[in-house]
Amino acid sequence: MDLSEILAIAGKPGLFKVVTQSKNGVIVESLLDGKRITAFAHERISSLEEISIFGEIEDVPLKDVFKSIFDKQEGQAAINHKSSGNELKAFFEEVMPEYDQDRVYVSDIKKVIQWYNLLLSKDMLSFEDEAEEVTEKEAETSEDK
Repeated sequence: MDLSEILAIAGKPGLFKVVTQSKNGVIVESLLDGKRITAFAHERISSLEEISIFGEIEDVPLKDVFKSIFDKQEGQAAINHKSSGNELKAFFEEVMPEYDQDRVYVSDIKKVIQWYNLLLSKDMLSFEDEAEEVTEKEAETSEDK
């Protein structure tokens, strides 16, 4: 799963997939409705690869949070992001018990769950590649010994 091509743009709902570079910015396609727009350099654009969730010990990359949700839900959709704050917190605590409850707000949890469900519905969450990479690295390590 390559989250570097998936963007969140401040002030715009949903997620966007990078289509190509333009002279003024990046042309992106909305995962919600498929419309293409130009995201200009002055806008706050974040790649999902760069986003992490505050943890009590260390920050956890968003990819790892998605993997935890995927494993807990057995590949199914998570709870609705419009659920009550208490339900969202309880769900997130099950998925990521080490998250920093003082610095991760309900609005952050809503976004993570909404993004997870959107990526899942578009069949853009794949964790098999990573499992193969880990297996290959373990095999290389054992061969070196």
